[in-house]
Formats: sequence, structure tokens, C-alpha cells
Amino acid sequence: MIKHIHFISDVHLTEDRPETVQRFLAYLASLDNHVSAVYILGDLFDVWVGDDNQSAFNENIKEKLKGVTQQGIHVYFLPGNRDFLVGQQFFDDTQITCLNDETVIDLFGTKTLLMHGDLLCTDDIAYQNFRQLTHSQQWQEELLAKPLKERLALAQHYRQESLLSKQSTAMDIMDVNKKAVLTYLKKHHTQRLIHGHTHRPNIHHYIVDNQTVSRFVLAEWDNNCTLLDWSEQGYRLSTLF
Repeated sequence: MIKHIHFISDVHLTEDRPETVQRFLAYLASLDNHVSAVYILGDLFDVWVGDDNQSAFNENIKEKLKGVTQQGIHVYFLPGNRDFLVGQQFFDDTQITCLNDETVIDLFGTKTLLMHGDLLCTDDIAYQNFRQLTHSQQWQEELLAKPLKERLALAQHYRQESLLSKQSTAMDIMDVNKKAVLTYLKKHHTQRLIHGHTHRPNIHHYIVDNQTVSRFVLAEWDNNCTLLDWSEQGYRLSTLF
């Protein structure tokens, strides 16, 4: 039996996008023993303000994810810029494996670097400064100490600020920086990079030290469900439902 490994990102699950939620749940229900692993490379949730937000919506998603891991399918999650506050309780409840940004795996014989992708957008200096702040232990501890209602309100505020910022920032600044891409590939001695975040699905090739290296950019799950499906026979991009 040919085993498949799936890569997805930027699902942005939220009650405000019921069609996307239904597509994701249908995808989970479709998984069978032909799929050995699923890698979720960030922004599974449109927002996550702490594991103590045990809303009916969040608990339902967690239950469906646990159903997949209980089938024996390995699920890996690399938090993104929207859900970096996902904590240990989430992983304990779902039996999903947490990955750090800059995770290297052996993908059918090729060293492959996995990232969410926001670290690659080095031209967006304002965002990088904000990212550094929000990923500090002190900032996260102070935020998580606030009442849940206040955190939800702050999340809504940050979402609105992010939308306004995107409208006033040049698109090329929010894309990855090629030099940063090559720096990370060389740092980890990898021939392949898979990431999301930019919502610009594509496959890019570069020459590094006389070798061809590739960058696979995953799609946002907005109007459809797109995943990168890899097996011993190679890869294919699949649009479901």
C-alpha cells in the first residue's frame, strides 16, 4: 500500500467561516490508512487566545482531530502567527505532536525544512518587531493572565489592526524575502522548504551551490481545500470538495 503524507496550512478555522469549517471537517473524515501523517503548518485557527477557551466550537474541532490521531494517523502542528498561543493542553487533548518553527524532516529521502513562513517575510519590519514581542515568554504570560473575555476582545482588535496594516502595506513587502529563504535552506542544509502564511501558493526553484532547491508554498483554505500530497511516487497538489 502506498503511504501518503499531507501538508496543509492557513485553514483559519473560525465560526465566521462555516463553509471552511465544514470542508476541514469533511477532510478529516475522509482520512484513512492510506495517509500516514498530516502536517499542519500554522494558522489552523484564525485566532487562539489560550487553551482555557473551551468553547463548543473549539472543543468540537479538538474532538475531530483526536479522532484522526486515534486512527493511528500521525498529526503534527506547527503554530502560526494566528495560533501561536496553542499550548500543551491542546496537544494533550488531541494527541497531536507539536513542532517548532524550522523543523527538518526526512521526506522520502530528502531533507525538508518545514516553517510557517512568517519568519521569511523579513522586509515587513513592523511585523517582525511585533512577532518578536508577542513570542516573548513575558508577553505571553501577561496576556494569558488576563481574563478570557479581555483576551478575546484584544484578539479582535489585533485582527482589525492587521487588516488595516495589510491594506496600507505593499504586497511585495509582505511576501518572503529570497535572501531569507536561501539563508534558512543553507542553515539547515536542506534541499526543500515547505511553508504557508503568504497565501501565494506556488512552487519556486533556486540554484544553491550548483544544486536545485525547491520552495513549496501552501494555499490558504478559503474558497477551496488544497493540500500538498506526498508519497514515494512524488508529490501532487490536491483540491478537494
